[in-house]
Amino acid sequence: MSETPGFPARRAAMRLLDAVLRRGDTLDQAMGSATKELDNFADRALARAIAAEVLRYLVDIDALIDSATRKPLPEDAKARTVLRIMLAQWLRLATPPHAIVATGLPLLQGGPRRLAHGVFSALVRRAVVLPRSPTLPEKVEARWGAEATNIASGLAVPPQVDLTLRNPDETQKWAERLDAISLAPGHLRLRRGVAIAELPGYAEGAWWVQDLAASLPARLLGQGMGRKALDLCAAPGGKALQLAAAGWDVTALDISAKRLERLSDNAKRTGLTCTTVVANALEWKPEISFDAILLDAPCTATGTCRRHPDVLHRIGERQIAEMAELQAKLIKRAASWLKPQGLFVYAVCSLEEEEGKAQIFPTSLSPDPIGPEECPAVLISACSDNRITTHPGMRTEEGGVDGFFISRYHRAA
Repeated sequence: MSETPGFPARRAAMRLLDAVLRRGDTLDQAMGSATKELDNFADRALARAIAAEVLRYLVDIDALIDSATRKPLPEDAKARTVLRIMLAQWLRLATPPHAIVATGLPLLQGGPRRLAHGVFSALVRRAVVLPRSPTLPEKVEARWGAEATNIASGLAVPPQVDLTLRNPDETQKWAERLDAISLAPGHLRLRRGVAIAELPGYAEGAWWVQDLAASLPARLLGQGMGRKALDLCAAPGGKALQLAAAGWDVTALDISAKRLERLSDNAKRTGLTCTTVVANALEWKPEISFDAILLDAPCTATGTCRRHPDVLHRIGERQIAEMAELQAKLIKRAASWLKPQGLFVYAVCSLEEEEGKAQIFPTSLSPDPIGPEECPAVLISACSDNRITTHPGMRTEEGGVDGFFISRYHRAA
């Protein structure tokens, strides 16, 4: 018997949610196995979109489900998962209810279809709506404190695509060619839904994909003029490309050979040069000292919750503590490789205090104040002393930014 068109994508979405909420996988990790039966990009994209919208609004969707049942369904009940998928499509993706029922109820083969149909139909009749900003899980709201409401306001809409230009002097030219807006020299923001590889400038390497906030750490090192820079934990390589474009002699190190391949491919496409090293930074010993070191440290990545709402539900105190410990080891080790008067930039795409302002830096490093001219005008409020701190609720009128903690130091003579 043939399956209802669109049903395989919904089944894949259910597998994605199971991988994230039960096993603790990331959406990226789960995509391969969860969508392997889908033979076209559109279905894979739909499966991911459904799962992402469930995760973005999970607390609010569950509250709606509970409001329409006599007693709450268990957290891991298949009927709850299916209802989450159905409601996310209706309330977030504007899918017609009849199509949702046709593709959703078959997920409960041999299960409580009547219950799911009844709950969904009741909520449709009530014309329920979701809040403008998602309600954060309690553990997340507790960690983020006073900023939680502001951060949540930036999660309502999936982010647009940001580009970093190889030549910042061509910002206006490429903004016009790509019908984009620019929030800083060398930055472009595209509308959602564009096919990246088909855009002008891709083949000739005029730009690469990189969130505006992710471009800030490399900007803080300025022009290289042939001096030597080390980009630690460099993959997928956007910051290494920025440094090379700014005239630095770049060594890009990462533990993952596969992820460094992406950097090599982009370097070839853009005509930029980076020396890549596959190594564990906690074991590697450089033969030289560096004029600048950029440590974009491994982290919980909670600052990327606009793009990866799975982090709202996977990350807890244990992961935060483990990452903070690893970051401290990397800071201590990398600081010893810096030349006198050299610059050290530390960055994490995390919103957790333990990974950011609570980190301790060696006494050999002194805070290096960041001037207002070094920070994009739209993010000037995020700049203070030697730090830049962004979060997804900033500049929502322009589409927002990822959350980053960035600090700059210099080594005394």
